[in-house]
Amino acid sequence: MTHSVPTDLHTILKLSVPVIVQIGRRRMSMDDVLALGPGAIIELERKSEEELDLLANNKPIASGVAVKVGENFGIRVTAVGSAQQRIEAMGE
Repeated sequence: MTHSVPTDLHTILKLSVPVIVQIGRRRMSMDDVLALGPGAIIELERKSEEELDLLANNKPIASGVAVKVGENFGIRVTAVGSAQQRIEAMGE
């Protein structure tokens, strides 16, 4: 299966894609998920000092550290994948 690449690069570069900052993952039984309520704490398998993953299309494209921006959280990017890796993350 071959993919045709649109020739209008400017259109592609203007696309908006959702990005996710992932602080960790945890597998839970459905029973545990249904038992969640306000105040529940889910322990993650990542150390608090470890860098966070920045995902596009559920694929890692960069990493960074959490920062506070006014009253919001943000991520200071410390490492970025190659342009090719970031483009591939946008594909299938």
